Amino acid sequence: MEEEEKTTYFAKNRTKLVNERTLLSYLRTALAFFILGAFLVKIVPTVLFITLGIISIVFGVALLIYGLKRFFYIKKLINKS
Repeated sequence: MEEEEKTTYFAKNRTKLVNERTLLSYLRTALAFFILGAFLVKIVPTVLFITLGIISIVFGVALLIYGLKRFFYIKKLINKS
């Protein structure tokens, strides 16, 4: 393997790993919002906290969907190059 091919190969692998790490960050943050929302809805039964809990759950799900879409979009771009 030539030096330039090695560099390109390793750069592509690093980019794939960074993309996976970013996906895991989105998943971790989405899970945190989901757990916070479930806690607020279940443990603190007031209208304000139930509303905040539902908003937190919806935001967590939206963040999860966005993270997955972004992951697959970047993965497609990496595989094209």
